[in-house]
Amino acid sequence: MEQEDDRYRAPALDKGLDILELLAQIDGGLTQAEIAKSLGRSPNEFYRMLDRLVRRGYVARIDGDRFSLTLKLFGLAQSHAPVRRLVSFATPFMRELAEETRQANQLAVFDRGSVVVVAQQEAPGYWGISIRVGSNISLYDTGSGHVLLAFRSQEERLMMINEYSRSTEHPSMAKEFFDRLDQIRERGYEMMPSAQTAGVYNLSAPILGPDGRSIAALTIPYITLVNVPQAPDITETLEMLTRTTRQLSELAGTEAKATA
Repeated sequence: MEQEDDRYRAPALDKGLDILELLAQIDGGLTQAEIAKSLGRSPNEFYRMLDRLVRRGYVARIDGDRFSLTLKLFGLAQSHAPVRRLVSFATPFMRELAEETRQANQLAVFDRGSVVVVAQQEAPGYWGISIRVGSNISLYDTGSGHVLLAFRSQEERLMMINEYSRSTEHPSMAKEFFDRLDQIRERGYEMMPSAQTAGVYNLSAPILGPDGRSIAALTIPYITLVNVPQAPDITETLEMLTRTTRQLSELAGTEAKATA
């Protein structure tokens, strides 16, 4: 199998993809020499490839000698028809949810090995937790990741974990983790302290397709609002979230029937 893989290698394509994947992890860009060092190659090997990536708009020169990823790849991902449709019909519901709860919310999907935030709605007031659209978030310790896994079969869960783990280290998948996913599926949502930000609770619920499988997760990073009149508490906020995801799940089922 390894020899067969080598036979179909495309060194130039691999080199270009190596550059894009490296720059996607770096804020502030890298010089040609730094790229070469990170990838264990000679700087001269990357001159022509970087020139082409710049000319095609995938990479930009910044500060003269540094190279940084542009938003072109993200734009291509956003043009993917199913994601566009999902964001389109979810956006007004997300806006209404933000107004009702006084909290921000975001929509995430599992796409080709990554958990990606595809839509974000800001909180209507001064305070709220925002995650940039296009961000990759954890499959293992976020509400969105748990919900996306919970509403899949065990076989699909393992496939998602394996695909995600090709580029990301993961903890041992103990029985307790899968038991938690089963509990989430049974109650219909995840509620957990944020593993990234103190004082924040992730409230997450699934948007389900007609077959009952998760196609997206809608999450509210809940913060306690002080001196905000009529701000819903966490229990009320969770009820509003699950009501919204039920509505979106119904729409997803209608959409599937209409396009069948």
